[in-house]
Amino acid sequence: MGIQSIEVYSKERTQMVDITAKVEQIIKGIGIKEGICYLYTPHTTAGLTINENADPTVTADILAELNKLIPFSDGYRHSEGNSAAHIKSSLTGASLLLFVSGGRLLLGTWQGVYFCEFDGPRQRKVLVKVVEG
Repeated sequence: MGIQSIEVYSKERTQMVDITAKVEQIIKGIGIKEGICYLYTPHTTAGLTINENADPTVTADILAELNKLIPFSDGYRHSEGNSAAHIKSSLTGASLLLFVSGGRLLLGTWQGVYFCEFDGPRQRKVLVKVVEG
């Protein structure tokens, strides 16, 4: 079972995109009932996280607070002008490890998997590797 890819299209400068259903679709297609799902995004200005996916105001609040803590312009030295995105990416991280049970992600009742865009809008990808075990 090789590495698969999810394409993510962000529409905003900062955005949290729920990719839970896409990850579960890959797991279902592979047919693994019990195992581990590795997620990795090969981008230095994006990240991955798990959080509530029942109320969209939660992700709006997360982004608003991250943008307050790490403003877009703050005297950064990086010449591309996206230092805030690099810092936010380091805080969220570029990878997740999730359990698979019963052919589905083992998440809490209100949890979802999010791709975090910090330098959009862009086309991005998340790599997915599911291992039986």
